[in-house]
Amino acid sequence: MKCNNQRYVLFFLLIFQFSTAQVMTDSTKIVQLQDVIVTGTRTERSIATLPVPTQIITAESIQKSGLSRLNEIIQEQTGLITVPDFGGGEGIQMQGLDAAYVMILIDGQPLFGRKAGTLDLSRISVTNIDRIEIIKGASSCLYGSEALAGVVNIITKKPKRSEKLNGNSSYKLATFNTHDIALNLGVGTKKMGLEFYANYFKTDGYNLTESDFLQTIEPYYNFTIQPKLTINFSDKINFSLNSRVFNQIQDYKTEIASTIYKGASKNKEWNNSFLLNQTVSDRFKLVYDLYVTNYEAFEYLNDQNEQLFDASNFHQWYYRPEVRSHYKMGKNTLTTGIGMNYETLNRTFFDRKATLNSEYFFGQLEWFIKEKWNVLVGFRYDNQHQYQSQLSPKIGINFKWNDKFSIKTTVGYGYKAPDLRQLYFDFTNSAVGYTVLGYNVAEEKLTLLQSQGQLLFTNGFTFSNPLQPESSVNFNFGGYYKNKKLAFDYNFFYNTIKNVIDTRAIAQKTNGQNVFSYFNIDKIFTYGLEMNTTYKESENLSFSVGYQYLIAKDKTILAKIENDELFARDPITLSSFKLKTTDYFGLYNRSKHTANFKINYRIPIINTTVNARVLYRSKYGIFDSNNNNILDKYDDFVAGYFLTNITFNTDFKYQISAQLGVINILDYKDPNNIPNVAGRQFFAKIQYEF
Repeated sequence: MKCNNQRYVLFFLLIFQFSTAQVMTDSTKIVQLQDVIVTGTRTERSIATLPVPTQIITAESIQKSGLSRLNEIIQEQTGLITVPDFGGGEGIQMQGLDAAYVMILIDGQPLFGRKAGTLDLSRISVTNIDRIEIIKGASSCLYGSEALAGVVNIITKKPKRSEKLNGNSSYKLATFNTHDIALNLGVGTKKMGLEFYANYFKTDGYNLTESDFLQTIEPYYNFTIQPKLTINFSDKINFSLNSRVFNQIQDYKTEIASTIYKGASKNKEWNNSFLLNQTVSDRFKLVYDLYVTNYEAFEYLNDQNEQLFDASNFHQWYYRPEVRSHYKMGKNTLTTGIGMNYETLNRTFFDRKATLNSEYFFGQLEWFIKEKWNVLVGFRYDNQHQYQSQLSPKIGINFKWNDKFSIKTTVGYGYKAPDLRQLYFDFTNSAVGYTVLGYNVAEEKLTLLQSQGQLLFTNGFTFSNPLQPESSVNFNFGGYYKNKKLAFDYNFFYNTIKNVIDTRAIAQKTNGQNVFSYFNIDKIFTYGLEMNTTYKESENLSFSVGYQYLIAKDKTILAKIENDELFARDPITLSSFKLKTTDYFGLYNRSKHTANFKINYRIPIINTTVNARVLYRSKYGIFDSNNNNILDKYDDFVAGYFLTNITFNTDFKYQISAQLGVINILDYKDPNNIPNVAGRQFFAKIQYEF
């Protein structure tokens, strides 16, 4: 470690030696106002008038943090928790709802590739992000399935439109032999613009365990390429083509019965967005949108003789043509849209190519009543082919008392469709012997297992009715206050989800193992409060504090406790006793309290900014340690903890800037429970604008 630390110090000194010798929306217009957002309503709106709870992560805060990947940025925000899944990726928990319920967009287009149910945020670089817009609460009225908890829209940067080549480049060196190289270029005229972004990221990973063979995170490298083309055919018609290519290769290892296997995990992603914008009149605009994406993952293991031992693949295509219209009526805007979704997935343990098809249309009215009231009413209808069709309404009201104070409230309906894994999975663990079947193939596969003499008995489940989408009702009430120095916002939220999809044993095999499938069972709810305060003492000093209080529970569990059906065992006397509702802690991996404290201090005499952040998460449970199938206060918990990060930013001559920072200064680690906290990390970064 000492050697690594010396490298970072030397790198930073070399920087000192060297130094001393907008937003793509439904048009190609570049918008630079920081309080304009697009994801809440699909139109340009000031955050002060938006009725839905909204959080903005600016390019300035991203740059000053010195962080490289989206998961690192997200975990520093109020009310957002990054949760690792068993596949090694990290998703976003929002308002206590699981990462599978959060839709991730880049420039308004959805990302795919949820191999383990969540979308891995670490595959997204932040070096070309202009801002991140977070809409909290059900957003299915505009975006359909997976927007049950909210939407995260990543808006990428746009270089200056100039006939002279312009952009920036950066290089970051960090602990674990981590390298992050980025290049952003732009050139163009009023008629045509070309933009290009490239990022290369490599790390040796890290190990929180005592194993000499298996690491917590194995070494990997990836690259991202994002070219963009914009053509203005006339004042009324313009076209844009946005592409994104992502490729990652990671070491893949395992050990079974003292036998070592080695291989690789490969991920490829390709996105193409075609947008044609037509201005029919000053009041009426049309947008023709075609989005195509492909995500492919392949993993393999070889034995010590380099013979193939195991392999799996995941190959997903998604097509979405859509037409939108925007009609202005004074200050009011009517937005409508119609489109279709076509998704296919070829995956190991699917006995056929799985397909999801749907058509949809939506409408939304943004109604400004005089100067103080703003009402947003919207709906979306999804005509599904493989499961029940859905109607998703939403209403929001914003009352602007004056320039300093406003209140807002929203009520919305959200849903999440059964994914293709839950419908078509056909997996048998060869080592242990259990089987997991998707709902749509379970009945057929059970009949086959029965005919082969592999079943002892079935549990009487029927599959006559389709698997239902999970659905939610979301309520938010909040507001904000601001003056020249102080800004404060708050939001009370309540979510209830019914038809939660979970696994149940449907049969027992002759080998003693179970056969599982997916069913609509539980009904859960979450509620709480979020608050953010920012105080600007002067041009050089500002503070911010964020806090979330959260309760997340299962209504089915509460009913069983009230009916005296659940017990716990005293660890000393070993006697059983009935649980009370106050003994029930709630859902797994939820903390009642999370908070952050941030300081930004600029030292003018040396043109340096100090950016310090302290993050807190209270205790939470990740498994049932007393074997009564719920998380109660008698279980073992992950202890609450603090993370402290600091970054020094310095601007030099010749448009050069540099950073030096430390992540997790106190070197907090919990190898058994928190695999995504790697311990203390140092980094240094240099950037050049041209």
